[in-house]
Parts: sequence; C-alpha cells; structure tokens
Amino acid sequence: MRALVIGGTGSTGKHLVQDLLHDDTFTEVHAFVRREISTRHPKLHVHVIDFEHPESWSDLVVGDMAFSCLGTSLKEAGSKEAQHRIDVGYQLAFARAARKNGVPTFALISAVGADIHSRLFYNRIKGEVEEGVKAAGFERTVILRPSLLDRGSKGRFREDAGVKIIKALNRLGLFRRLRPITTGLLAEKMLKIAKESEAGLHIVTADEIHKA
Repeated sequence: MRALVIGGTGSTGKHLVQDLLHDDTFTEVHAFVRREISTRHPKLHVHVIDFEHPESWSDLVVGDMAFSCLGTSLKEAGSKEAQHRIDVGYQLAFARAARKNGVPTFALISAVGADIHSRLFYNRIKGEVEEGVKAAGFERTVILRPSLLDRGSKGRFREDAGVKIIKALNRLGLFRRLRPITTGLLAEKMLKIAKESEAGLHIVTADEIHKA
C-alpha cells in the first residue's frame, strides 16, 4: 500500500511518518512538505512542494491512504488569514487532489470543539476543514478529535499550561474525557483507526481515541 502524508514534519506528523515506515502494510510513504527533511528511508519519498499552487503537485497525490496532520497556531501563522490559508486551504487542496485521484481513505486530525458555526476562530476553521473533507466523498473518512496535545519539549506555551491543568484535574478524577494525549500516541492511534475502520464516515472523539 502507498501512504500519503501532509504535516509530516509537525509534532504528530513526524511520529506518523516513522510509524508508517515501520509498518509492513505500506510499501511506500510519500511526504508532501514545504522544505527538505533529513529523514532517509528506502520507503520514504519526499516531495518538496508549494502548497499555494496545487496544480503543480496534485497529480502526485496518488495512493491508498492519505493522512493530514497539518496544523498551525495563530502565533506561528502571524494572522488569522494566514492560519486559515494553511489550516483550511492547504488541507482541502490536498484532500480534493486525493479524492480526484481515487484515493479511497482520508484520515484527518481535527480537534475537540470543531464546529463550522463556532464563535471561536480556531474551532470554526477546524469545523470548516471537517466539512470540506466530508464533502469530498471518500470511501472511508476518519476524523480524529483529540483534546489537548502533549508535545513534550516542543510544546506551545498555552498548550503546555492547559496540559498541566487538565492533568492535575485528571488526577482528581475530573475531566477524564479531555485528558491530554501525547503526539506519539495520537499518531499511533490515527494509523490504527484508519487501517481498521470500515467504509463510511468515522468521527472519533478524544475518549474514543484513547480507547482505540
């Protein structure tokens, strides 16, 4: 099988790429990135692309399973417009290319609270991506909605603070459904769920991710 990945250099994506490379189910792993990466492996094919021009790379999005771990923060993007372009525009361009080229399975990392009608910008753009991926009409669509991500030493300040608070509350038996998940475990669960899910739409809650 051939796996296709965007967001493969991020906190979750880099773990997913490694998991795919060590999974005998997959004979090829194609990573679509904005800049060259140092990882080398006989199964790994790296495509350095310009996400702003999907017409230059869309024909390369051919395979059996597509995975999107792409995502940025407002601080990293620099503006809401830039964040929307990356989190929504890039991901949907990839999804549409995959669907056009007959890729049957698409797996997406979204977030708890994703809702296209939300008053919160972050939740709203996550909801917009979800709706776009669902509308693409893949044979199998897997949307994971994790809660806070534990990125370890690569964590973002606000996320780190939230992780510490939720973990403290978890120890008291509170907010268990919102317990943080490490990016390594999320990647592992993403791959497992994508491989085991039947045809159709699967929206996987934070609690279900932990139980998978």
